[in-house]
Amino acid sequence: MSHFTTIQTQIRDLEALSDACVEMNLRLLPNANCRGYAGTVRKAPHIIQLKGPYDIAVEPAPENDGSYGLTTDWWDGHVAKEVGIGYGRLLQSYGVHKTLREARSCGLRHTRRVEADGSILLTLEGGAL
Repeated sequence: MSHFTTIQTQIRDLEALSDACVEMNLRLLPNANCRGYAGTVRKAPHIIQLKGPYDIAVEPAPENDGSYGLTTDWWDGHVAKEVGIGYGRLLQSYGVHKTLREARSCGLRHTRRVEADGSILLTLEGGAL
């Protein structure tokens, strides 16, 4: 039997998360049902709608510090295929978009390059840090 599992994350910018979802051809939806194993659903303030049979719930952290956690059903690798093991590709894209939002607000220019190993190299220049 499978179940929903939360991995400790700190999503603090839903707009940057939405940008990451768009980049990965996914959708961030407000106030929706998150799909899990055997038709199990749970209501969430936001979900990342995946193409496969499961989704990712985006819920306020229990610490009530303005951050959000990610919860999903990891059974059979459906979610990992779309966003990476432990949300790896999703969190990488979120980090890139969060950094780019902050860089733009400081007037910085950027270049972005995907390395052979899949890592992303951001170069920021100009403006004032």
